[in-house]
Formats: sequence, C-alpha cells, structure tokens
Amino acid sequence: MASVLRASGRVCLAVLAVLLAMVALPVATPTAHAAPSLPTVEPGVLTVGTEGTYTPFSYHDSTGKLTGFDVDVITDVANKLGLRVKFVEVPFDGIFSLLDSRRIDIVANQVSRTPERAAKYDLSDTYVSSAGVVVARTDDSSIKSVGDLRGKTAAQSLTSNFAEIARDAGANIVSVEGFAQAITLLDQGRVQATVNDELTVKSYLTSTGNKRLHVAATTDDKSDQVLAMRKDSGLLSAVNVAVTQLKDDGTLQRTYQRYFDATERAPSSWDVIRDNLPSMLGATLTGTIPLTAISFVIGLALALVVALARMSPRVLVSSIARLYISIIRGTPLLVQLFIIFYALPKLGIVVNPFPAAVVAFSLNVGGYAAEIIRAAIGSIDRGQWEASESLGLSPFETLRSVILPQAARTAVPPLSNTLISLVKDTSLASGILVVELFRKTQEAAAPTFAFLPLYVTAAVIYWVICLVLSFVQDRAETRLSRFVAR
Repeated sequence: MASVLRASGRVCLAVLAVLLAMVALPVATPTAHAAPSLPTVEPGVLTVGTEGTYTPFSYHDSTGKLTGFDVDVITDVANKLGLRVKFVEVPFDGIFSLLDSRRIDIVANQVSRTPERAAKYDLSDTYVSSAGVVVARTDDSSIKSVGDLRGKTAAQSLTSNFAEIARDAGANIVSVEGFAQAITLLDQGRVQATVNDELTVKSYLTSTGNKRLHVAATTDDKSDQVLAMRKDSGLLSAVNVAVTQLKDDGTLQRTYQRYFDATERAPSSWDVIRDNLPSMLGATLTGTIPLTAISFVIGLALALVVALARMSPRVLVSSIARLYISIIRGTPLLVQLFIIFYALPKLGIVVNPFPAAVVAFSLNVGGYAAEIIRAAIGSIDRGQWEASESLGLSPFETLRSVILPQAARTAVPPLSNTLISLVKDTSLASGILVVELFRKTQEAAAPTFAFLPLYVTAAVIYWVICLVLSFVQDRAETRLSRFVAR
C-alpha cells in the first residue's frame, strides 16, 4: 500500500495543480482600443451589470436578445463615450458585489438614488424618475396606503430601496430575486403586497391584463433612477455628460416612449414554450451537460485520491482527507460557489463563471464520492490483496487491475446518484452568471411571467437527462458484473 499512497500523492498534486490553475484563471480581456481618460475593466469596453430578468428594464425578448429600457439607455451612453458595451447578467442582490469585485464598470438596472448608495458609490445624474407603488390583490381592501403595510407580508429583493420602504412601514419581508418572483407570489396569494417601481408595475399590468392585482397606494416620494459606479472608477463625469446629451437630443424620451407608451399583450403558453425551447436546449448542450461532465470527471479523480488518503495509515494524511470531506459535506454547495466567485476576488483571485462552477462542483463531488469509493474498496476481501501479491503484482497493479474493477461494481449505483444530483445542482450555477438551462428558463419567464409552462419544460429536460444517465448506469452495472469474484 505504501507505493500506492506515493502514487496517489503524485496524482493528488497533479489534480490540485489543475484546480489551482483554474482558480487563478483571470477574467478574459479581449484587446480593444481604450479611451485613455476612461479606465474600464476591459480596455475600450464598458462592462455593465444588469439583471436580464427585470421587465421592462432588462430582459430577454422572444429571440433571446437582451433588451429593455435600461439596456438601451446604457448602450446609448456607451456609444456617446465611444465604448463598446458588454453586459454581465446577475440577480440584483449580487449586482453590487460584482461592482465591488471589479468585474463590471457600471450598474444599469433601475438603481434608485439613496443616501447609503451615494456614500459608497458614484451615482450618475437622474435619467428617469418614477414613483414607488404598493401592489396588492384586488380583493384585499385592507391596504390603501404605505402605512397599511404594517404587519403585512411583502415580497421584496433585499438590496432594493423598495425593500427598505416596506421594512420601514413595518412589513414582514419575504426575500425574492426580483419583481417577477415577487409579483407571482402576490398573484398566488402567498404574500399580501409588494412595493416596486411604478413603470415596472404599469408594464406588467398592461402586458398581462391581470385583474387580480392592482396598485393600492403610491409612496410619498419619487424615485430617481441612476447609473452606479465605483468611487475610483473615473467614469462619473463622462457618464453624466452622455446622459445630458441623451436628454437634450431627445434619444432618452424616444426610448421611454418605446417601452412605456406601447401596449403589448402576453403570448400564449404554447407560444412561449415554442419560442424559448431552442435556447433552453442550447443552454443544456453548451452549459448544463459540459459543466456536469467536466466537474464529475475531475471530481471523481479527486475523490479517488482523497479516498486513498483517507485509508492511509499515516495520521497526518488521513486527517487532511477527513478535514476536506468534513468541510465539503458540512457547507452548502451554493455557499461554496459564492466563496469562489464573489469572495476570492477580495484576495485578488478572479475566476471566470464557468471555471468557478467547475472548481466548486468538482470539489463537492470529490468530498461526497471519496467516501463512496473508500467504502467500495473496503468491501473487497483482504484475500484479494494477498492473492495478487503472491502472483507478483505490485500494490499499484493490484489496485488498478484487481481491486478497483471489483470496487467499481459496488460503487456504480451511489456514484450514479452523485452524477444525477450533479446534473440538477448545476442549476445553482445560474447564481454566478453561468448560462445554463435554469438561467435560460429564468430569462424566458421574466418578460412573459409564464412560470408554470417554462419551469415544467425545464423539469422535463432535466428528467430526460437523468433517464439517460439511469440507462447508462444499468449498462455499466451489467458490464462490470463480470469483475465480481464468485
């Protein structure tokens, strides 16, 4: 076993080297002609943080194109600055973390001017103003003012100023990612109210024709919408000049009319599925499946090394393996993802979304699969080792040719469960900007509010993938059964 442990140590170092290289992978910086007076994350590019699921300000249309009032405004601003615009989509609650970690230059997502934000960030001149409104169910007559929210349950994005309004009024806050989730919970009667932008609510009521909800009250003051930048970005003056130019030449007014003075009815559920199914399948093939496959292969290699280390007679080696398994199994996968993607930049380690997800999922698989492999190896009778030794096989050859083929038969069912779980866990990668099946589903549901048909469609796609993997599992068990000692 000593030589096996030495070999496994070399493999472990190789795997760790690959993972560290992925962690250290910097954000890609394509070459472009930079504007010397406008320092940006990428030279010559204005990198913009936006939700992509906040109708009508930032959402994807039926063709999958990112569009919306804020998207058009910031694109026009970038054109005025002579910069190419690049959008990075992220839930609103994580958008300022992205700005702080220098992954984006500016936030364009109906950011309201507040004293707290003004103290921490550079805020542009106002480009549109609107009132905040309280939305309630039509059959609920108990809410007629903001003050009536006291004791009521309101669905809000925690980092929005509307959450602060509801909280100050005494409402109990239910956290959601954005307006689409909030208005859906209200429509379903799961909460009693939501506070949001008047323009957003107007667009929703117009496009859906929903008579079950109504504007119950208006907040006391109007909300000034601004673009947010870091204090040290050096962009504020130029952005303000661009906003002023858009106001003066009428571009801003025309953009406003295009999104808020037109009426458009929501398509049917079948139309929504038909229009969005190709992009959802595309995200499955380019995001979900590759992320699953790469993470599982790396995680399985890591798990084998950790399992052998866990079985080592050396206390230090086995203790390190135990600690690793304990950390991985004792912390949520979502937290691990956020640490790698959002927290590591504070230490100067910037990881692109897909590699960050691969690292997190691989480490997670390694922690869980290590115990499966260890148990499978331990289930092989000790006589197999002794018989192989008597035949002149080295410990490494015995492990590779005798023990692992038999252990694989035992390990296949639980490892298959791990793989199937990983397929579904890839949906968490949407929280760190990876475009996979669930993220595409969210993008499609945001402008249409067709949550039921689209989420059911996504569930069917996940189910089909898992059915295929179950079939592969059965075939693998049959093929490996010949290695079992009888």
